[in-house]
Amino acid sequence: MASGRTRAVCVILNLLYICLYLTFTGCRAERGGDKRSDRYDSVSIGLLPDTQGDGDAVSIHPMKAVLDKLQASGVDIVIPVGDLTNHGTTAEFDQWTSVAEQYRKEGIEFLPLMGNHETSYAYAVEWIEYMKEYIPEDAVHMAGAQYQNYYVVRENVLIVLLRYYNLPIAFQWIKEVVDNRVDEVDHIVIASHDGLIGAKYGETREMIVEGTRGDHLLMEQWDEIRSFFSRHDVIWVQGHEHMYQRSVISAPVHVNPSSWRTSDRNYRLPQYTQIVAGNASYKGYEFRYGEREKVQAILQQKMNTREKGSEAYDVNASVLSFDRTQVDFEAYFTSHTISSNREGKKELENPIWVLMDRFSRTTDRCERIVYPNSIPAGTRPVLRHDVFYRTSDCRAPGGSAAKIVDGVNNTFNRVESTPQTLSWRQGFSRAESQMDLMRLAYQYLFQYHQPWTPNLNSGRRLVPAGNGQQVEVPATTIDLKEHMTLSWSPRTAETLSDILIVSGTQVQTGMYSSAYGMKKNIEEDPGLDGSQPDGSAKKPHDLPESATKSWDITSAAADPYVLQFENDVASRDNATLAYYEEGSWKPFTREECVMKSAYESGFLNRSAPVRKGECRGEALVGFDNKYNNSNRWWVLLQRDVKVALVEK
Repeated sequence: MASGRTRAVCVILNLLYICLYLTFTGCRAERGGDKRSDRYDSVSIGLLPDTQGDGDAVSIHPMKAVLDKLQASGVDIVIPVGDLTNHGTTAEFDQWTSVAEQYRKEGIEFLPLMGNHETSYAYAVEWIEYMKEYIPEDAVHMAGAQYQNYYVVRENVLIVLLRYYNLPIAFQWIKEVVDNRVDEVDHIVIASHDGLIGAKYGETREMIVEGTRGDHLLMEQWDEIRSFFSRHDVIWVQGHEHMYQRSVISAPVHVNPSSWRTSDRNYRLPQYTQIVAGNASYKGYEFRYGEREKVQAILQQKMNTREKGSEAYDVNASVLSFDRTQVDFEAYFTSHTISSNREGKKELENPIWVLMDRFSRTTDRCERIVYPNSIPAGTRPVLRHDVFYRTSDCRAPGGSAAKIVDGVNNTFNRVESTPQTLSWRQGFSRAESQMDLMRLAYQYLFQYHQPWTPNLNSGRRLVPAGNGQQVEVPATTIDLKEHMTLSWSPRTAETLSDILIVSGTQVQTGMYSSAYGMKKNIEEDPGLDGSQPDGSAKKPHDLPESATKSWDITSAAADPYVLQFENDVASRDNATLAYYEEGSWKPFTREECVMKSAYESGFLNRSAPVRKGECRGEALVGFDNKYNNSNRWWVLLQRDVKVALVEK
């Protein structure tokens, strides 16, 4: 009997051990997928842009407005992205901390980093004395750059903070940090005051194109940096530019290549996301240089300068929210006319915040860059220059597949840049001649125009200046691109399939702004001379009736597109295609209104079928009952959406 009891106890202990092991290591879901992130709570990060004021002062009113907005949004962490002060004085640090302390006491964690106005004006000792109270005790610091370059892990998010101009210096340390912590996290955020590409500035232009002879640190790592950030799906956030911009930065395919296999299901584009956080100061910058087409696609752009037709400054507040493998981003702005603290709160007494940008995606996704429908006729259809909403199959681990099968990007934003110059000095600069400077600019930033490599922003993106010491970058007009993503989340108790998130279709509404932020009319105002590849100006663009021409995207309507959804597990007899809204799943249409036919491309035009009776005005949904290998639904949409199959 004793022996039997012993064996029984051993069996129970072994079962307990297995349960504990599965609990702490994470197990595979029955339907497939890694449940590691189930162990983590959600976490949200707010971005506080530059708060430098006038003279020896911090811009208190914009700073408080942003922090109030971030606090109301429920953020856990705030990243001040540098230039906390104007002149780095003790009085300014006292002023900044007196504001921040109110929010820290209420539970918000701050992760401050150094901008150029700190590195240029303040002392490291004073920075440390003030910021060590805000930089967390569990932060891990880079050797030789304590309290300047550091990282923390919050839930399943790795957050790396860098001081101004330190990306090339800290990159090898960043690689070590990521390699050591990558198995613990699902998301990586790197924050610095400036960036590799930037909007107005950018270390590539400053350190490589206009760089000093013999200084090769960034140039030798340039390809590897973009490849590494792309491979790890980094979200790069920065300040410094006093304007808002979101773009994607492309990576080279020749660095750390790997073969794609069908078993991998999906693959992301070789790129990473760059967010320029905007403004919280008493000055705004114009948009210089424009899009760096060689490596960049701009997705949203807004600035306000109170110059040349712009009547206000912008204040920006952005939030990154992480929940397991999903990240949601929202960017807001409000406008004001304050030039100094002495003028009082004015418009920021009761700021009206406007949602101007957003995206939702998971780590398991497919993605495409969709170009605006303004490409001149006769332009070669070079790979990526695609204005149509269409994708290849995007497959989920649980037997679902989705793709976009039709649609055209007719609703897009347009923005202008200012004329600028690039310079070189013989014997000092990396460039050894004017033509060598042009070579560097085309090699690292701008697209050289040829029929097989068209530059859609200008046929002459660079022009040699008459003095021989400079290269001109003419002003141009840029049509923004869309970053469309199809992301997968595991099925839940309420769904019969994996959950699909479609994002990126509702960001642009037909806004057109000058390089200084003055509003223009895309349907009436032509672009700048030379902004087309043939040297002409971009033509006014007729928008669809659904285009709102507003920065407020809460009511934006996307261009019509058609989503196809397949599933080889759920039964057609009990499943219907639904969308998630206000906490519940809702069928797109009633079952009797679902068309029993495959999608035809003409349905997007006036040849769409006219449904009578109670189905008139319902969403256009179809089921391909002739498709034998799987259950295939399709639906016509004009918004971002979360989709799944649910019980009828």
